[in-house]
Amino acid sequence: MRLLGRVPAWQRRTDRFRHPAQVIASSFALAVATGTLMLSLPAATASGERADTVDALFTATSAVCVTGLVTVDTGSYWSGFGQAVILLLIQVGGLGIMTLATLLTVLLSRRLGLRARFLAQAETKSLDLTDVRGVVRRIVLFSLGCEAVVAAALTARFLVGYRESAGSAVYHGVFHAVSAFNNAGFSIHADSLTRYVDDPWVNLPVAAAVIVGGLGFPVVFELARHWRRPTRWSVMTRLTVALTVALLVAGTLALTAAEWSNDRTLGPLDAPGKLLAGFFASVMARTAGFNSVDIGALRPESLLATDILMFIGGGSAGTAGGIKVTTFGVLGFALWSEMRGETHVNVGHRRIPPSNQRQALAIALLGIGAVMTATLTLLAMTTHTLDQVLFEATSAFATVGLSTGITADLPQRAELLLIVLMFAGRIGPLTLASALALRERNRRFELPEERTIVG
Repeated sequence: MRLLGRVPAWQRRTDRFRHPAQVIASSFALAVATGTLMLSLPAATASGERADTVDALFTATSAVCVTGLVTVDTGSYWSGFGQAVILLLIQVGGLGIMTLATLLTVLLSRRLGLRARFLAQAETKSLDLTDVRGVVRRIVLFSLGCEAVVAAALTARFLVGYRESAGSAVYHGVFHAVSAFNNAGFSIHADSLTRYVDDPWVNLPVAAAVIVGGLGFPVVFELARHWRRPTRWSVMTRLTVALTVALLVAGTLALTAAEWSNDRTLGPLDAPGKLLAGFFASVMARTAGFNSVDIGALRPESLLATDILMFIGGGSAGTAGGIKVTTFGVLGFALWSEMRGETHVNVGHRRIPPSNQRQALAIALLGIGAVMTATLTLLAMTTHTLDQVLFEATSAFATVGLSTGITADLPQRAELLLIVLMFAGRIGPLTLASALALRERNRRFELPEERTIVG
């Protein structure tokens, strides 16, 4: 006779599989595997031959993880069918990220009890935690609506400004709009968007799509409701908006100043063109992957500044990568509070709980560890310089897609390392945050306190 209340083994395995970390990792792995199989078909390549398995796996991973790093040229190597598969993987990856990240709030609120539900509702004012279908529907409609607007703007520009045929203009407009909103950075041009370096009618719609997609669904909808009343914004929205603006301005100034006289990047442009290119480079470093100037020609200080921007990334519950601006913001306020000798970390009129601070610290340190380990390994595998290898590793982990041009020249084992890094960088912060939240528990006792020397 089975004891009452005992859970069967098969049900325990099912319950364990419902852990957010397993669900997210399994979903993305399944999408990557499906994409790899589809890109391995002879019909997926322009030559009609089967693609190399590693190239197919690398491209599928980069598309699902909305990164943008490529080992083969998207426009010439893949056929129309292959490009359609890539576009579908980008859309699935982008929508999957936003949906899973948003619904994770619902899951956590239910798993952590009634009190946590009210806390989650208070912290994510844009979400109705009781209406899961409504949340998903709004995410899908919002994403498709933004992509349609950007696609229309780009299509009109390609038709009028570049005299492309209607079919070509529509195709280019839709492809780049979907890639931009999902922060993927895939382009069907071998030179990405360098041919449009001084064209604001192409650069600005793409940049706007990247910024909106990178802000995150909760932040965008809270801004839509309370854009006139910033005092009602949640801490998450305040941190995301403030740091996004600050990083965009700082990145634009730093990159424009560093490359102003570089004849291989901004040098040949006039002053408005240089500012536009500097702004575009700053936006793309926030995990989009398009480039309007040759990344391999950037000066070392520009590469380092881009590394920093890529690692920080964009907003939570959006299509951007990196450790996220909210993580960076929480750590910044924690440092400021420590310097002022305050016992609590306050943002505006709200106090950040210690558990939130520990999660931010864990995500940041693990991110640094992943990038440094990958950089050391790539240095041992290749003959490229530290600047190039660090840039490649940071771009892969932060799912940016920018490259100094070494991706296609890497040995196959290095490409496999980047595949792991892209996958870990996409699902890592999200799954880690959920795992830490679900593992949180209160001790029924306290150990004796002992201070140690720090610094």
